[in-house]
Amino acid sequence: MTMTPEQTDAMFKRVFEDHHEGRLVLELLIQRFARNACTVGGIDAILTTYKQAGNREVLDHIVLRINRTNGVQEDANDHDEQGA
Repeated sequence: MTMTPEQTDAMFKRVFEDHHEGRLVLELLIQRFARNACTVGGIDAILTTYKQAGNREVLDHIVLRINRTNGVQEDANDHDEQGA
């Protein structure tokens, strides 16, 4: 099934913002995966930070799609890869 970017954005909004359990799931994901950079521990800290950034990218993608549906303008640094 092929969806337009607008349809996909609207689906993310319905699932993660409009649906009560979806809001709960998104909040749990944010609590678990939205972490600050690790600054102590040398190379291990760098690797931990990269892992956390990868986890955070998924959350940022979900929030970006919800925000677009709500009319929030994208930051010039944000980008969305089609099919991702």
